[in-house]
Amino acid sequence: MLRPYQRRAIDDLYAWFSKHDGNPCLVLPTGAGKSHIVAALCKDAVQNWPETRILMLTHVKELIEQNAEKLRQHWPNAPMGIYSAGLGRRQLGEPITFAGIQSVRSKAWQIGHIDLCIIDECHLVSHKDEGGYRTLLAELRTINPSMRVVGLTATPYRLGHGLITDKPAIFSELIEPVSIEELVYHGYLSKLHSKATESGYDLSGVHKRGGEYIESELAAAVNTDAQNSQVVDEVIARAGDRRAWLFFCTGVEHARAVAATLRDKGVPADCVTGDTPKAERERIIADFKAGRLRALTNANVLTTGFDYPDIDMIAMLRPTMSPSLYVQMAGRGMRIKSHTDHCLVLDFAGVVRQHGPIIAVQPPSKAGTGEAPMKACPECHELLYISAKECTACGYAFPAKEEDEAKVLKLHNDDIMGLSALEMEVWVWVWAKHIAKASGKEMLKVTYYGTALSDAPVTEYLTVLHDGYAGQKALATLHKIVQSSGADVTELSCLEDVAASLTNAEPPTSISFHKDGKFYRIISRSW
Repeated sequence: MLRPYQRRAIDDLYAWFSKHDGNPCLVLPTGAGKSHIVAALCKDAVQNWPETRILMLTHVKELIEQNAEKLRQHWPNAPMGIYSAGLGRRQLGEPITFAGIQSVRSKAWQIGHIDLCIIDECHLVSHKDEGGYRTLLAELRTINPSMRVVGLTATPYRLGHGLITDKPAIFSELIEPVSIEELVYHGYLSKLHSKATESGYDLSGVHKRGGEYIESELAAAVNTDAQNSQVVDEVIARAGDRRAWLFFCTGVEHARAVAATLRDKGVPADCVTGDTPKAERERIIADFKAGRLRALTNANVLTTGFDYPDIDMIAMLRPTMSPSLYVQMAGRGMRIKSHTDHCLVLDFAGVVRQHGPIIAVQPPSKAGTGEAPMKACPECHELLYISAKECTACGYAFPAKEEDEAKVLKLHNDDIMGLSALEMEVWVWVWAKHIAKASGKEMLKVTYYGTALSDAPVTEYLTVLHDGYAGQKALATLHKIVQSSGADVTELSCLEDVAASLTNAEPPTSISFHKDGKFYRIISRSW
């Protein structure tokens, strides 16, 4: 049985296909159950259109196994095959094929006609017309020019390139059926609690290349006996009796050194890297999940394809300019746990301060320098360079103090989740067209009025006519509101009519929101 938002993801996908050409990307937070959505989509497509041929691609064998396993759960007799050298399987010819890109990148003509290609972790597909994914897709399109591509990712951006929909990328639009806030609110994800650490790394001598730290210089700055000892001592003191500690380290030698330091201080620990043999890696992970190991260190291995819900402490020892890597690391602690309601994050690497709360991570700059952080306009959510004094979309003028504070995306009370929200029971809502004073751009405005006389009205702006990401997000939010409220806006052509229809529709019974200065950001709406 699919969760409501998983069903909504498939419905949104079909609705998009009915109106657009091109290739959409489903953006789903880590832990949202992408493999269940893939399974239901494959089953639905093949059962309703029996001639359909589907290719499901990803880059690691663990994800191939997970996706294939979920399809078997949803459809025990599914006509499926697996093609992966890492799994020792080379099956082609079934209506549904799960494959590793490294194994099939040069086998388009053996794969043959494909109607739908689904790519998990699709932020790894190159923007440019190069690389294994792009080569395979181009050859498959030679066989079937009508093939459609659907991407899935929790992080729809690439360091140095911006959003994965930025040209000349293959993805046309982002579809976001659910947010981290909603998943936490409804109990599908666990919270993260972050704490500022006393220990940290001096990266002043570490240079960047392609927007990311140079790995050899980074490892030299981070991996010293004194720092490893200091970090481990602090972890032991802060983690207390937490059961499962996961460390993200800077390189293989650092991961091994931290594991050794943990053992020297009496903590059962081991290490996995890309060099760890398959059988040994499986044994180590099994020992970790069984509780025989309290701590597991890794280097660039356990960011995707690794799920252990009971991880209750994450130590970030790997500085990175990549927001995608940051979100993937944090996501390992967000599964619902058997023994606690949250996961502690200890950020020795400064990545939480670098990138901000995970519900508000901004896409990286296209420039590729990694040195131009972004900020969002509080009125229309347009993404701007951190130095911007005025929003280019709506004309909002940033106060001088706000501009200074924005230079670093600070955490309030070390809130990595950004979920310290206010709630209000809603009595009525009023919608209207709003015109930005400076730019003259039109948008929708909704004001929520509370059931208590003491409740201050909460106003939200939806920039549905804006171009780019701000407009896409606003339209996705409006679509969810229309579905939940029962409003009928299908035949309406102007914002005034849309506003009137929504005003007369059913408002949410309650909202959860943040107040940032004089503006509000709605986290969730409940009907």
